[in-house]
Amino acid sequence: MGEFEVDGEEKLIVSAKYLVKELRSGKSLTKNAKKVLGNLLLELSRVVIAEDRDEENEIGEIEQRLNVVSEKIMTREVDESMIWDLGSDEGNLYLDAVNELRSLIERLDGSSGLGKAGSEELSLRKAHDVLQTAMARLEDEFKHLLVENRLPFELEHSSFRSVEADHGVEEEAMASFGAASTEDLILGSNNDSRRNSGEIVVDLINPDVISDLKNIATTMIASGYDRECIQVCTMVRKDALDEFLYNHEVEKLSIEDVLRMDWATLNTNIKKWVRVMRNIVQIYLLSEKSLDNQIFGDLNEIGLTCFVDTVKAPMMQLLNFGEAVSLGPRQPEKLLRILEMYELASELLPEIDALFSDHPGSSVRTEYREVMRRLGDCARTTFLEFKSAIASDVSSHPFPGGAVHPLTNYVMNYLMALTDFSHTLDSLLMEHDDAEDLTIPPSPDIINPVMVEEESTYENSSSPDKFLAMTRHFYSITSVLEANLQEKSKLYKDVSLRHIFLLNNIHYMTRKVLKSELRHIFGDKWNRKHTWKFQQQSIEYERATWLPVLSFLKDDSGSSSGHGSKNLRPRERFQGFNTAFEEVYKAQTGWLISDEGLREDVRTKASMWVIQAYWTFYSRHKNNVSERYIKYTTDDLERLLLDLFAGSPKSLNNSYRR
Repeated sequence: MGEFEVDGEEKLIVSAKYLVKELRSGKSLTKNAKKVLGNLLLELSRVVIAEDRDEENEIGEIEQRLNVVSEKIMTREVDESMIWDLGSDEGNLYLDAVNELRSLIERLDGSSGLGKAGSEELSLRKAHDVLQTAMARLEDEFKHLLVENRLPFELEHSSFRSVEADHGVEEEAMASFGAASTEDLILGSNNDSRRNSGEIVVDLINPDVISDLKNIATTMIASGYDRECIQVCTMVRKDALDEFLYNHEVEKLSIEDVLRMDWATLNTNIKKWVRVMRNIVQIYLLSEKSLDNQIFGDLNEIGLTCFVDTVKAPMMQLLNFGEAVSLGPRQPEKLLRILEMYELASELLPEIDALFSDHPGSSVRTEYREVMRRLGDCARTTFLEFKSAIASDVSSHPFPGGAVHPLTNYVMNYLMALTDFSHTLDSLLMEHDDAEDLTIPPSPDIINPVMVEEESTYENSSSPDKFLAMTRHFYSITSVLEANLQEKSKLYKDVSLRHIFLLNNIHYMTRKVLKSELRHIFGDKWNRKHTWKFQQQSIEYERATWLPVLSFLKDDSGSSSGHGSKNLRPRERFQGFNTAFEEVYKAQTGWLISDEGLREDVRTKASMWVIQAYWTFYSRHKNNVSERYIKYTTDDLERLLLDLFAGSPKSLNNSYRR
């Protein structure tokens, strides 16, 4: 400000102070005061005229620039080609024009207060129309860049924060309850094979256009078109996520659709769900949120809104499937898959909480936790009902050959498969045990002493403390199984076959425990106890089978047997032995001991019983009895005993000779 201007302002101030003093005196203005007042008014009018002239000049400049900028923007409307297809530089020139237009509108809008001349009002409306046209164009350009530069969801389009091997799932389909085809039942969800918690960010959009997208978004949001920008981004990105689900054969299913599925179809869909859920949460959603952060930058709330609006519907689709599974019937064959779903949901919970930590994502976070809770309840209830299903498995006919019963096969392989979920299942069962008593009353047809005995074994077991709830329930399940097997053994009329049946099944249970992770659950005491149990069945079989047969070879006249061998002559004893042995041979060649080691052990012990007794009797009486009564040599008997328990009935020809 020049010296003259300063002097002028000081004079105005002095004059104003003088007039205020005169007015406060309450007297009429003096001639001098009136002169000062006239000079003051004259000077003020000159200032106002100068300011009005400056403002008129500024408005003229604004209107001139508005015309230039508007022409630049509207020229683009004649050309139907996409601006950013010509390069980022061309696009930035367009954005510069739009941003200048917005700035000019703001200056013009605030230039003259409430009252505006007609020309100004007309210019302002025209400018707003051009801005609206520009926003529509930017919306199209934004969508075009998003669509044309979208990358498929593949790991090669990625920025790795850490590299992880994907966890494969291998499984033989689980058969229905009681089926024999579960020998090799495996579900590859081992806790030790879990993925690490490192992050992978995949490029969902060509990185070269991210800055262009960000510049467009910034301009649209600054112009008050944030809602339109979010809608376009949400629409395009949601289509991409829907396409990913479609490509991975994830169908949009209602709860009713899921409940109507047969097990094979449901099993297939659950496997898809597990694979897709892991990839979506651990990679896709993280990458989607990263993309939104890059596009919207510091506008955090807008980025979060866009992210949640994009992924909410597909996430709800996946969660609805989980809810539908939890509402289905509690069938044993479903448990492993439900546990896998629950375990995955638990594993991904921290990532869900992080992804949807803010208010816009609270509904997704809440629904996710609810579905996870329902899956846990479903898994726990299904497991608890499994024991009741074992107890109620009733047979009307004995299982052929005294072999391992399908129920034993199923239960033990089922328990083996459950060890893959030891931590998860134990925690679920612990919640149940804390709420109510463990014991489920057995079926009235089940023998209680076995269960009482098993409970005692558990109380004194050396099983690991970390799986206490799981151990208690597994003990209870095997005790119910054994009690059921005891009942099934009574269906056999032949006492020896009854012992072979129990021998087979208890040995199978013990072998499954010893050769799997179950050994860590059941502990050494259970293993020793059941080893002793099947050995006792072997001894009882030997007594029931071979004591009556070998009674013919005893010279003791005081001996007794079911075959009436008392006071028989040596010739008659040979004949009695031959008949009894042939009956055993005919029956027990059709019996089955499938475990090779156990079969050889039982044959060897039978051979020891028979050969020694027969050789002793033969040596003592061979010279006193005609050869036609001595039908077999010890070598013959030893060879014939090797035919037992092969599951193929044979009979000896009466004319058999050595």
